[in-house]
Amino acid sequence: MDLSGKNFSQIVRRTFGGSRAPEDFSPRQAVGDLPSGFLPQPPWKPAAVLLPLVVHPDMTTVLLTQRTEALQEHAGQVSFPGGSREAQDQDPVETALRETEEEIGLKRSQVEVMGFLDGYLTITGYAVSPVVGLVQPGFTLAVDPLEVADVFEVPLGFLMDPLNRRVEQREWAGHSVSYYLFIYGQHRIWGATAAMLVDFLDKLGTGADT
Repeated sequence: MDLSGKNFSQIVRRTFGGSRAPEDFSPRQAVGDLPSGFLPQPPWKPAAVLLPLVVHPDMTTVLLTQRTEALQEHAGQVSFPGGSREAQDQDPVETALRETEEEIGLKRSQVEVMGFLDGYLTITGYAVSPVVGLVQPGFTLAVDPLEVADVFEVPLGFLMDPLNRRVEQREWAGHSVSYYLFIYGQHRIWGATAAMLVDFLDKLGTGADT
């Protein structure tokens, strides 16, 4: 697959263009989803994240953040920019773009929204709508130090290499939970973020073949 510039942008448009915001957040019994028989207590909290694809002339990267250790939830973890839906947000796109601008200073005018991934329900009860967007390089970030400890880019080619994708297990509330793990330098990308990345890669591969 050509991951550079214009050609890759066309693949993303073909794959995700016209996709609708997810309505189903039920677990799919796949790696990275909730353990069998477990559901967080409703009502689930609506949230949205942005999967920002930075389209460099010679390669494409995924922009990720590392949360600060001071946060109450998911402290220190690698994540997409995003967060909880607020009353003024008209839809998940508005939530994802607003939260991204607040967290890392990437302006919504610099994001070309392509579409959505499948809905994802986290162990902590967030019903997450992942928004796929293209970002041209040359942007300037203004990171909120209270929420974000680091912002970094991972080459999409690294994530697509099956040798860089692990499946590990952990115990949670008496359940054995399988999850995806990518290790990029000092960063451990796992949990919901890794599961959504795998969903993106799976859909991308299908779209590239059509």
